[in-house]
Amino acid sequence: MRGKPHNPFNLKTVLICLFFLLFLFFILRSTFPYPQRTSPRSPAVLHPSNASEGCPSLSNTPPTCTKIPPSLSHALVHYATLNFTPQQTFKEISTSLKVLENKSPCNFLVFGLGHDSLMWTALNHGGRTVFLEEDKEWIAQIKAQIPSLEAHHVSYDTKVAQAGELLEAASSEECRVVSDPRSSKCRLALSNFPSEIYDVEWDLIMVDAPTGYFEGAPGRMGAIYTAGLMARNRESGESDVFVHDVDRVVEDRFSKALLCEGYLVEQEGRIRHFNIPSHRTSPSRPFCP
Repeated sequence: MRGKPHNPFNLKTVLICLFFLLFLFFILRSTFPYPQRTSPRSPAVLHPSNASEGCPSLSNTPPTCTKIPPSLSHALVHYATLNFTPQQTFKEISTSLKVLENKSPCNFLVFGLGHDSLMWTALNHGGRTVFLEEDKEWIAQIKAQIPSLEAHHVSYDTKVAQAGELLEAASSEECRVVSDPRSSKCRLALSNFPSEIYDVEWDLIMVDAPTGYFEGAPGRMGAIYTAGLMARNRESGESDVFVHDVDRVVEDRFSKALLCEGYLVEQEGRIRHFNIPSHRTSPSRPFCP
C-alpha cells in the first residue's frame, strides 16, 4: 500500500487525470439528471441532506448541484501536491474502479494503509471505507496528513516463512467450514480484529497488506483466507475481493487456493479480482466451485 519510487510523474499524472474525469462525471450527471423542467412557482428549499455539501434542491424535484463532494476535492488537491504515488498502476486501479462505479456507496475494507487510501475513500464517496494496518507509527503519519480516514491497528502472528505449512493446513476440514472468523478453528483465520470489522458485510475487500516481501514478514496468508471467509459468511449477495502483488508466490498460490480460481473474474497486471457469493444461502455449496 505504500508508495514506490517507480515512474512518479507518469503515475501522478494518470491519477490527476482519473480524478478529473470523475469530476466531469459528477458535473454532467448533476447538470443533466432529468429531462423535465421545474415550475417557476416552485419555491427553492434547502434539504438538510444536501446542506453540508452546499447543494440546494427544489421541492418536488430531484436535487441539482454542480459542486463536487468534499472528499473528491480533497483527493484532487492531495494527489496534485503529493510527492509519492500509489503502488498500483492505472490499469490495476481501473479494475477496482469498475466495481466501485457499480457498487458505491458501499462497504469497502482495505488491508493496508498508504498514500492511495484517500483515493479509495473518495471513489467510494458516501460509503464506508475502512483500513487495517499493522504499523502504528505509519497510521499516525498518514492520519496526521488525512485525519478523516478510518484506520485500525491490527496484528498478525504468521510469517512468510510459514507459507508452505499454512497452505497445506488450508486444505484441512476446519479451514473449509464457512463461519465467522472469530469462531473459526482454522489456523489462517484472523480473529483479533476490532469486533465492528466482523459485524459489517463488506461489498469490496482489497488485500494489499500486511508486509509480505521477505521471509520474516507477516505475509498475506491469513488476510487472503479471512477476506474469503468474510465474503462467504455474509447473509446474502456477493463480495468482490481483490488481491494485489500476485506476482509473488504467497499472493499467487493463496489467492488461487483460498479465493478459488472458479471465482476469478479477471487479472490485470499484479491484481486479481474474485467475485465470491454468500455460502450461507446455499449450505451445500462447496468451498471452491
